[in-house]
Amino acid sequence: MATKGCVTIPTDVGIDKEMQEVIKRWGADAIRDCDGTKLSSDLQNLNLKMYSTYLPTRNDQEWAKSNMDQLQQLYVVSESNIALDTTISIDIMKGFYKEQFKPNTKDDIKSLWEVVDRTTGEKIDSNKWIYDYEKNYVIVNDIIPFHEYTVSFLVYQIWDPTQMYNHLTNNWGDKPHEMPYDGRHPETFEHMKNYLQNWINENPEIDVVRFTTFFYHFTLIYNDQAKEKFVDWFGYSSSLSKECLDEFEKEKGYRLRAEDIIDEGYYNSPFRIPTKEYLDFVDFQSKFVATNAKEFVDIAHNAKKEAMMFLGDNWIGTEPYGKYFESIGLDAVVGSVGNGTTMRMISDIPGVKYTEGRFLPYFFPDVFREGGDPVGEARENWTQARRAILRKPLDRIGYGGYLGLALQFPEFVDEVEKICEEFRTIHNNIQKTKAHTAPFKVAVLNCWGKLRSWQTNQVAHALWYKEIYSYVGVIECLSGMPLDVEFINFEDIRKGIPSDIGVIINAGDAMTSWSGGENWIDEDIITVLRRWVYEGGGFIGVGEPTAYQKQGKLFQLFDVLGVDRDLTYGLSYRKYNELTKEHFITEEIKEGFDFGEGKEGIFKKRDSVEILSIHKGDIALSTNNYGKGRAVYMSGLPYTPENCRLLLRSIYWVKNMENDMKEYYVSNVNTECAAFTEVGKMAVINNSFDNQTTDVYIKGELVETLTLKSGELVWMNIK
Repeated sequence: MATKGCVTIPTDVGIDKEMQEVIKRWGADAIRDCDGTKLSSDLQNLNLKMYSTYLPTRNDQEWAKSNMDQLQQLYVVSESNIALDTTISIDIMKGFYKEQFKPNTKDDIKSLWEVVDRTTGEKIDSNKWIYDYEKNYVIVNDIIPFHEYTVSFLVYQIWDPTQMYNHLTNNWGDKPHEMPYDGRHPETFEHMKNYLQNWINENPEIDVVRFTTFFYHFTLIYNDQAKEKFVDWFGYSSSLSKECLDEFEKEKGYRLRAEDIIDEGYYNSPFRIPTKEYLDFVDFQSKFVATNAKEFVDIAHNAKKEAMMFLGDNWIGTEPYGKYFESIGLDAVVGSVGNGTTMRMISDIPGVKYTEGRFLPYFFPDVFREGGDPVGEARENWTQARRAILRKPLDRIGYGGYLGLALQFPEFVDEVEKICEEFRTIHNNIQKTKAHTAPFKVAVLNCWGKLRSWQTNQVAHALWYKEIYSYVGVIECLSGMPLDVEFINFEDIRKGIPSDIGVIINAGDAMTSWSGGENWIDEDIITVLRRWVYEGGGFIGVGEPTAYQKQGKLFQLFDVLGVDRDLTYGLSYRKYNELTKEHFITEEIKEGFDFGEGKEGIFKKRDSVEILSIHKGDIALSTNNYGKGRAVYMSGLPYTPENCRLLLRSIYWVKNMENDMKEYYVSNVNTECAAFTEVGKMAVINNSFDNQTTDVYIKGELVETLTLKSGELVWMNIK
């Protein structure tokens, strides 16, 4: 059994001897610096692979200060203002943190900025407004009293948002603010390349250049109290400039408006149904980033260094499931592992030699403090990610932050030692083979499809939000299931549903990109899906699937699902719900149902519907037969062990393959298994922190009953 390897740990200042002990205990074979630290000469002699963080857009602050007109920019929108007269003065910087942004008044503001009447949605003619350069006010004339007005405008980023976050979180009060510059400007890009080459020459000991990431940061806007105002881990708005808009027009044949980015003030949140213009912009920026990032990777490769990308911070334009990503030529991707979903988002990335996960907690003072629980967070993080690792493992794991903080918690050091050894044991046992999966694929259908694989219904990576946990649970459950999962969009449906897809899931709130909005009144999409289910396909809807209010219904596939949601238009119609108490889908759920926030007003539309759960008089879980196919409706599905089992059984039920579910199976919902038939081994895991007893099934037959300790993983021979 290996006792070393596959682990990367962060360094810190002044603890070289302590680090050597941790390296031995955790079996680390690689070390990395962290923002604000540098690898010491003593550590450089330990024969370990050495990573070094490289920040392409802010490593040279002298260049930033000398070229303030080439800093990165973004479109922002002012607060809404109600006109009380025919003239209004709008303080455009009200509500923004003035240390983060500065309005770009160098370029032609009349062609780049927009004043919009939000009551009508119309753009105000630029002749009707002027700008007060001293007060940062836009004064709009000849307008309609009691209409709402906003200003969309370009700002320079005079403080990098990640450095700002670290500054505030880690109390970097004495560190100067760093400004990000934009490689869209040819002279800045040439300087960036030359600076990288010089940096590599000056750091010959570095084996891996860890780009963080390349050019453009996700959208992160702070308010005037230095707190987050708007955050979108998927946002592209922080990559604009006059040069960008000019080049977009040349390539795509039309001019982007500010409103194409501002999007009524939503900044094209991933929950918005993307417009053609926005998708064109994502494609345009991704192509630019990939083309130019390749030059950075080539510089590293020419110096015999590996090139690794951090899937975070400045990752915009490097969509790992996009059509340009593999052309960058990266050796590896590393990202933060918040749960099984984010683990799969990293481990499934194509076109790289290896993937690495940065596990939680980060060694930051927000967790490593008196009253913090770093051991509990580490244990929970590993246990939730492990079930997904058994499906598509990362090649490496590691931690980030400042190691000196972690060393103050000896029990945490012990816990990570166990995690590292268990990770290596998984690799040793499975020997790069794939776990057994069902003989059909499950597809998640939304507006983004493959581009946002393992990224559905999320705002900021793995952070919890009340509005989304009932949907994120779907992909979190799927991340560790014995299933091959694909992400498809509505254009994929038009081309025809591939024969290897057995079940389609549509989960999200009405009118969001995840549910689909107006796509559900496209007769081609509707008829293709109806026919597919009727001929034997399986369909699962969660929340408000297929939702668009039209022609007397909200759920446009009401016939397939057998249910609809009443928005109070149908109160005059009587609704009758009769509960089915026993069903294949629910037979292992003993602790009651958890549908999260759920949905009200769900009612039966077909006699073939069986209602499995009712909440406040409304349907929360139901099944329907539709021709040769089947469908299941759920009002929500947070991640819980019970819900993982509920979804798994639903998938097999809608596929009409109940008898095949126990090919490799464990009975206790708090346990799961992964069978590696090529090597004759099966992992059985306890996902809880209590002892659990579970029956083990192989080929449908009960073969053994196991008792697992808290969080335990047990290996069985199955040859």
